Amino acid sequence: MATYPFRLPDIGEGVAEAEIVAWHIKVGDVVDEDQPIADMMTDKATIEMTSPVAGTVVALAGDVGDVIPIGSTLVTFETSAEGIAEAAEPAPQPKSAAVQKQAEPAASAPHAKGALAQEEAASAGQSDSPRLRNLPRQEGQAASGKVLASPAVRSRARHLGIDLAQVKPSAEGRVRHADLDAYISYNSAQGYGAPAKTRPDETIKVAGLRRRIAENMAASKRHIPHFTYVEEIDVTELEAMRTALNANRGQKPKLTLLPFLIVAIAKILPDFPMINARYDDEAGIVTRYGALHLGMAAQTDAGLMVPVIRDAQDKNIWQLAGEISGLAEAARTGKAKSDELSGSTLTLSSLGPLGGIAATPVINRPEVAILCPNRIVERPVFRGKEVVAAKLMNMSISCDHRVVDGWDAASFVQALKRLLETPALLFV
Repeated sequence: MATYPFRLPDIGEGVAEAEIVAWHIKVGDVVDEDQPIADMMTDKATIEMTSPVAGTVVALAGDVGDVIPIGSTLVTFETSAEGIAEAAEPAPQPKSAAVQKQAEPAASAPHAKGALAQEEAASAGQSDSPRLRNLPRQEGQAASGKVLASPAVRSRARHLGIDLAQVKPSAEGRVRHADLDAYISYNSAQGYGAPAKTRPDETIKVAGLRRRIAENMAASKRHIPHFTYVEEIDVTELEAMRTALNANRGQKPKLTLLPFLIVAIAKILPDFPMINARYDDEAGIVTRYGALHLGMAAQTDAGLMVPVIRDAQDKNIWQLAGEISGLAEAARTGKAKSDELSGSTLTLSSLGPLGGIAATPVINRPEVAILCPNRIVERPVFRGKEVVAAKLMNMSISCDHRVVDGWDAASFVQALKRLLETPALLFV
């Protein structure tokens, strides 16, 4: 037997370190070659590391949340000399393109293990070792027999002693935190009317994307004097137009409220340049942007992500609908590229049917404003002397008071209200 230190390889160009977001092994475990051992997160992607050898784990580099430099020892194995000889064969390290590119697994590959890594390397024009896999793609392989779940869900299930294979997944086939809650609730009941068992306490380290969200939100609230303005908008005509367009859309993507809202925002922004801006408070410079690069806040298993629709002012409602759907799916599955998650000049946050009555959204620093449409409700309203049913929605906007005055924010939302309440104006 001999000791083999597995060093964290060069994950991609410009990446100097990676954060441990999940361990799939512990000291004393016996692992097979190409078995998943850890999930590592960089500013470019989340990567599943696999073992280069078969052996016993004798040491781990750190805990979840620790940052490991490239080239340092991640895991130390005790293995046979033959295993070390096989692992020592040189293999070029993957570049960022190989990590980011999603390739279909080779259905005819003689060995299922490592097939994805080989496909990714081939698509990038270079060879690759089985040590790296793009995590979202690995989880999405239906043929692998692996339960679909995020690293956070897996970690929580291990902590609670739950076999994920016994948990009924959501409609899309992926086990989420809500599915774990439902499993715990169902299995804790001792019979109809019996009290449920107390759920065990959990201690969860804030790491990975959740830690970055925490840091960004804290910095935003610490540095930015927020104020929020809310206005009610009658979207009865807009909803009638949306329903009619969807009924005759053919092969076009289904329209939600958001494409209309984005068109309206882009149409009035030239009159309110202070809204579509970024504030560098250290340099004391406000940059007002001519183009609208709209961030779309999207909830994922790992946490909140903000994919960006670039040059939204140049797109029609059908193009926007398709891009919204594509970017949201990429964010949820972890396939969004780094350049799709940065560079926004204004952010739109929507909770859909969970939108509530009003919101006080936190600004995506260094931007100076964020919009949040709330839930559409049907209520009686006066039309002259008559009472009719109307579809109403509140629009919330939070602004940086150092850059945007209350009058400007209110005027912007009132201009938005006029367009949305008379939707024909959107296309004039």
